[in-house]
Amino acid sequence: MAASGGGGEEALREALLLAPPAGDGNGNGKVEKQVEDLEEIRSVRAFLRHAAEENRRLWSLAGPAIFTSIAQYSMGAITLVFAGHLSTLELDAISTENNVIAGLALGLTMGMGSALETLCGQAYGAKQLHMLGVYLQRSWIILNALAVLMLPLYLFAAPVLRFFHQDAEIAALASRFALYMIPQLFAYACNFPIQKYLQAQGKVMAMAVVSAVALVFHVALSWLLVGPMGMGVVGLAVALNASWWFVVLGQLAYILMGYCPGAWNGFDWLAFSDLYGFARLSVGSAVMTCLEFWFYMFLIVIVGNLENAQVAVAAVSICTNLFGWQIMVFFGFNAAISVRVSNELGAGRPRAAKFAILVVLMSSVAIGLAFFAAILALRDVYGAPFTESPEVVRAVARLGVVFAFSLLLNSVQPVLSGVAVGAGWQWLVAYVNLGCYYLIGIPVGYLIAFPLRGGVTGMWGGMLSGVGLQTLILVAITMRTNWDREASEAHSRIQKWGGSAAVKALGE
Repeated sequence: MAASGGGGEEALREALLLAPPAGDGNGNGKVEKQVEDLEEIRSVRAFLRHAAEENRRLWSLAGPAIFTSIAQYSMGAITLVFAGHLSTLELDAISTENNVIAGLALGLTMGMGSALETLCGQAYGAKQLHMLGVYLQRSWIILNALAVLMLPLYLFAAPVLRFFHQDAEIAALASRFALYMIPQLFAYACNFPIQKYLQAQGKVMAMAVVSAVALVFHVALSWLLVGPMGMGVVGLAVALNASWWFVVLGQLAYILMGYCPGAWNGFDWLAFSDLYGFARLSVGSAVMTCLEFWFYMFLIVIVGNLENAQVAVAAVSICTNLFGWQIMVFFGFNAAISVRVSNELGAGRPRAAKFAILVVLMSSVAIGLAFFAAILALRDVYGAPFTESPEVVRAVARLGVVFAFSLLLNSVQPVLSGVAVGAGWQWLVAYVNLGCYYLIGIPVGYLIAFPLRGGVTGMWGGMLSGVGLQTLILVAITMRTNWDREASEAHSRIQKWGGSAAVKALGE
């Protein structure tokens, strides 16, 4: 199409940009009428009716997403259980590789894959189903390029680990295990885009089923390779790689078998267009996610410099282990609200997006209060199953209050991060995280822990100031947001990274 066309040509261009593709996305050959926005709620009864319906939608997304997160988190945990039956050295080395090398790769690939939560969710809400497959392929290109750039981290893991003052023997074995785990790196790069693509369409049950089968497969294969076949560390690496690729191929088979009608039309050269803008949003997602992940890694590193560091690190490790399981629950809420907000904004329903945020916050705060009360009630005993040291149990008990507040704040924070992803605010939240966590939280915690001699409780409590401030800022941003404008920007985003490429391709 020529850029100088007249009014008829401009109308045709606008129609191509604004309308969904021919058909309703399910092959029915018709265009669905846009669903009306949520009606104004004028009574308590109406509020409760709409809240019940919204809760049903949220839990239909959050429930399978929570199970998927726990199942995939458990594959690494089960590998560590088998490693612990080999020797302490194998356990330490595999744990180090899993937390440092693979942990960095996980954070980056999961973060960059989160861009699809914004784009696929908004395109799905706008009935631009044909663009979901294109976005998926663009993300594969970007994340696999990132995986190639991260290869030196795996190839030269030993000097990296020694730089962080790891034991030489542990670093050597962890480095060898990292070489075996390179296939997992590329599985991450393929898996997270597929998950966001399926989440945007509400295909979360398929993800849960594949993850459940993969978890059973992983347990059986790990036992076979480590037990009867006696393959040791190599067997654990083969089992973990195979299990992650089982997840990828199982989900991909679901897509290729036609269970995502209209959203997958085969490989498309449009995947190579508009990569810069797509990559920028992906990097923003990665920065936002990694700044959150690394915040609690800094807690353990700094606590290691306190007096009686072994007890302090053990106590914090127990709490962060429990924190990891809790956060899997709220990852489900994160995914659910991201899908709901992006779908509603893409469909031009800003009032429904706001209502979804209110309902999910009510649910997550209720669960957070339950965790908060449970930790305070069990503060003297919840550390006992993890250690036989009375000193460590007492140290864990002293952390009970700050740990309980951490769980409460982190019942809200992942939800607000999910709202940010659904609305496309990744870079804004990345700046908020940088300021609150690293310019306020860590310095305040360090000040209380060392000059004021507040110890590990002071360190964690001070860092909570950053989490609390971040939560307040995200609440304020969410409350002050003009959601009508966000719906308009979602529409523009679909034009920029979807429709514009389609118009250009048709013009050629």
